[in-house]
Amino acid sequence: MEFGKLKELCEFEKGSTGLAKAEPGDYPLVTTGAERKSCNTYQFDAKAVCIPLVSSTGHGHASLKNVHYQEGKFALGSILVALTSKDDMRLNIQFLHLYLSQLKDQVLVPLMSGAANVALSVKKVQEIEIPLPTIERQHEIVERFKSIVIEENELKSELTYQQNLLKKLRQQILQEAMEGKLTVDWRSQNPHVEPASELLKRIAAEKSELVKEKKIKAQKPLPPITDDEKPFDLPQGWEWCHIVDLLENKSYALKAGPFGSSLTKAMYSSSGYKVYGQEQVIKQDPHYGDYYITQEKYDDLASCKVAPGDILISLVGTIGKLLILPDQIEKGVINPRLIKINLHKSLIAEYFSKLYSSNIVQRQLKDSASGQTMPVISIKILKSVCFPIPPAKEQRAIVTKVEKLFALCDKLESQITQNQTHAEQLMQAVLKEAFSHNSEAEPAAITKSTVLA
Repeated sequence: MEFGKLKELCEFEKGSTGLAKAEPGDYPLVTTGAERKSCNTYQFDAKAVCIPLVSSTGHGHASLKNVHYQEGKFALGSILVALTSKDDMRLNIQFLHLYLSQLKDQVLVPLMSGAANVALSVKKVQEIEIPLPTIERQHEIVERFKSIVIEENELKSELTYQQNLLKKLRQQILQEAMEGKLTVDWRSQNPHVEPASELLKRIAAEKSELVKEKKIKAQKPLPPITDDEKPFDLPQGWEWCHIVDLLENKSYALKAGPFGSSLTKAMYSSSGYKVYGQEQVIKQDPHYGDYYITQEKYDDLASCKVAPGDILISLVGTIGKLLILPDQIEKGVINPRLIKINLHKSLIAEYFSKLYSSNIVQRQLKDSASGQTMPVISIKILKSVCFPIPPAKEQRAIVTKVEKLFALCDKLESQITQNQTHAEQLMQAVLKEAFSHNSEAEPAAITKSTVLA
């Protein structure tokens, strides 16, 4: 196969439109981003490959997210360069775009330089050597690649559809678990279990006794849950309740992180006692993150200390996420964006966490959230959320059933992920084949049956 340098094959012209001064108009304005803007004037009337000359990810890191193809009349941002073919019978500019866009990390990014402002030199781009099959072969590769992209998009759409179905399936499992539908057979085989009402009475009696002994403070009771607040009817032996009805009878069983000047990032250190925040809850990883406070600050925040088994809930922005802390954790405290709760020992934490992640509860939180720039939930809001509670023994049966069904969902999800990887590998194989030295090689076909088999 013939090879050629871009300076021999293309005309190079830098963009002349400053993005800050560009006035919107009838012509596309190609920038470094994926989407086109508009401009009232045009610089080019041609088919061109447009390459950004600055890194896509800022200071100190070389990367290019986009290499554009544009044709017709268009304007070009001043930090890009346009390549047009000197001879359309020798170079199909769409073939060049296909080559540079698909192999940008191997061909263009290594040429970028600069300690802070990482940039791409036009002179270096001009020296790039590309494979140059016959013009007929270039046209063929472009057209076949277009058809492959259409097929790949159909595959991605199908795989996304399958993932969405799985999400709905998981929520449907949780919905039926919370309505008692998953354990209908279990209840018929266990008709004499203690109802949830007795469990709640026992928790309330313990709390009342501790109040009398002045070991905890009396809390203002919440109003009874009305029929309008109950989204569905519960099986016999179940009860609707609030989160405060389910907590351990001790101080700080429900505690928000320290607000105001009690804990700010300026007080963090590189070592000491861990600060648990939303990043751990969102990533479902208690070991993630590296914010710490000193011994002195840790001692000041006794009520915000965490322990194995504590349940952390996010309050700001990404609201309603939940994490149960495992047996092995670093000593530390929660930050102001979290709340920690301690369930009563008679309750199954795994049941609570699954119930909490259901649409039943999440919808209540989102509907009650406040905040203009980002959603916020308060302790007051959290206390008002309604929970369906089954008998203690049935909670374990529900967890077992849900985990079994979720395991099947995990297998299906793993298969979808494998299919996505397979599709990407097929695409890379096609590209490798298209740009290989064997110009007569037939590109492999990507089909739904190939990937979804």
